Amino acid sequence: MPKSNGPRCKTRNKFKRDTRQVKPTPNSMLKELAPNTKVNIHVESSVHSGMPFRRFIGKTGTIMSKRGSCYLVKFKDSNAEKTIIVHPAHLKIQG
Repeated sequence: MPKSNGPRCKTRNKFKRDTRQVKPTPNSMLKELAPNTKVNIHVESSVHSGMPFRRFIGKTGTIMSKRGSCYLVKFKDSNAEKTIIVHPAHLKIQG
């Protein structure tokens, strides 16, 4: 059988939550973020919508605008500027 190479392969430990970590609250799912806010990308594994790719975990970016219920986040990956669409449950305000 060939090996799977989907977007969530090799994520068993990256997406794993601590047993004491509480589930996301409705407020974290609906939080409003202003443009030019600095945020850290941290995946909440129980929320599948708007989940960023595994390579972008731990990156810091800025909110560009809102698109539907998600946000456009611009950050620097190596030497390239990248823009991804992320659900607010996967974003933590840097502070």
